[in-house]
Amino acid sequence: MTIINNALSGAVAAQASLNASSQNIANLQTRGYTRQGVLLTAVTAGYGAQGAGSGVKLSSMLRFSDSYKTQQMWRANAELGQRSNVQPYLTQLEQVMGNDKSSISNGVDNFFKALNAVAEDPTSGPLRGQVVTAASALSESFNSIYAVTRNQQLSVEQQRASILPKFNTLVQNIASLNERITAAGAIGTNTSGLVDERDVAIDALSQFASIEVLEQPDGSRTISLKSGQPLVVGKLAASLSTDTTSGTPVLKAAFGNSSYAVDDTKMGGQLGGLGNFEHNTLLPLQTSIREMAEQLATAVNAQLAAGNTPAGAAGKPLFQLSGGGAGGVLSVPSDYQATDLAFAAAGEPAGDSSNLQLLIGIKQQSITLGSVGSVTIGDADTQLVGKLAIDSQQNQSLLTTATTIRRQAEDDWAATSGVNRDEEAINLVEFQNMYQANMKVLAVANTLFDATLAMLG
Repeated sequence: MTIINNALSGAVAAQASLNASSQNIANLQTRGYTRQGVLLTAVTAGYGAQGAGSGVKLSSMLRFSDSYKTQQMWRANAELGQRSNVQPYLTQLEQVMGNDKSSISNGVDNFFKALNAVAEDPTSGPLRGQVVTAASALSESFNSIYAVTRNQQLSVEQQRASILPKFNTLVQNIASLNERITAAGAIGTNTSGLVDERDVAIDALSQFASIEVLEQPDGSRTISLKSGQPLVVGKLAASLSTDTTSGTPVLKAAFGNSSYAVDDTKMGGQLGGLGNFEHNTLLPLQTSIREMAEQLATAVNAQLAAGNTPAGAAGKPLFQLSGGGAGGVLSVPSDYQATDLAFAAAGEPAGDSSNLQLLIGIKQQSITLGSVGSVTIGDADTQLVGKLAIDSQQNQSLLTTATTIRRQAEDDWAATSGVNRDEEAINLVEFQNMYQANMKVLAVANTLFDATLAMLG
C-alpha cells in the first residue's frame, strides 16, 4: 500500500535527520568540525492522475561550508603568522638598541665627552686614561649590540629549521587525505569527516606560508605557494628544505623530480615573516653596525696618526676592527696606553690640543650607512634606532589588524559551518515529531490493512 511506503520513507528520512543532528551535537566542541544536514526530496507519483506521491527520499548529506569564508580564514592566518612571528625580534632589538645605558649612542657620547674633558689639560694622565677607558666601553657597546643581532640570526635559523618538518608533514598529510577523499567519494561514502580533517591541516599549513587552494572535480585540492610553486597536486606532495651548499642558506622546494629555489621573503606566513625580517631588517642592521664601527674607527685612527704623543711620536691606532664574528666588530688593543694618544699637532709641544680638537670634530663628520644613508657619527645610532622603531610599530599595527581579521574570519566561518546548540535542539524536536507522525501513519495504515483483511474474510 502506498500509505505504508510513504510512512516508511518518512520515518527513514526522519531517522537520517536525527542522526545528522546527533552527529552535530556530538561534535559541538570538535575543532574544525563542519555541521551536516540532510537534503530531503519528495518522490513524485507514478502513473495515474490520482497518485499523491511515493513519499520522501534522502537525496544527499549536506555539508554546510562556504569556500570563500574558508579561504578568507586561511589568508588571515598567513598574515597573522607572519606578523606575530617577527614581533618579538623587533621588540627585543628596539629595547636593547634604545637602552640609555647600553646603546651605541651612549658609548659614542661618552667617548667624545672624555675627549672634551681632556681638552682642559691635554697632558693629564688620568684624563687621557679616561679616553682609553671610554673607547673600550664604546667598543663593548658595538660588540654587545652586534652580538644580539647574531643571536637573533641564529634563532631565526633554528626556528626555520623547526618549522620545515612540521610544514612537510602537513603537506604530506594533505596529499594523503586527498587520496582517501577521492577513493571514498568514488564509492559514495560520506567524506565530510575527511574533508574536515584536511581543512584543519590546510589551516595549520596556512600559518606557515601564504597558500592558494583550488578545489578539483574529484574532491581533491591543489595547493601552491602564493608565488606559484606547487605543494600538493592530488596525492603528490612537495617538501621544503634549506640548501647551504653555497654558504648562504637558500630555501628550496622539491616536487617530483624537480627542485627550485623559493624566495622566503615573499612567501608569507611564519616562514615568510622570518625570511623578510632576516633579509630586510636584521642583516642590513648588522651591516650598518659594522659600517658605523669601521668608519668611526678609521676616522679616529687616521686623525691620531696625524698628531704627536707627549713623547713626540705619531699616535697609535686606538681602535682595531674585527671580522664581526664571535669576537665582535671593534676593540681597543690590550696594551694601549694613555701616552699613545696624539693630541698635539705634528711639531707642536705636548700641551698643544690642535689635533685633539680635530678628534672632537669627528663626531659631526658624515658617514654613509646602507640602511639609513648619509648621517653624522653622533646621529648614526639614533637614526638606526628610529628606523627600527618605525618598523616595529608598523608591524605591531599590522599584527593588531591581522588578529582582528582572523577573529572575524573565524566568526564568519562559524556562522555558516559551526554547530549551533539551540538550532540543533530545535531540529531534534522537529525530526522527532516527524518520526512519531510517520509512525502514527504506519499505525493507521496497519489498522486499515487489518480492516480490509476482515472485510475479505
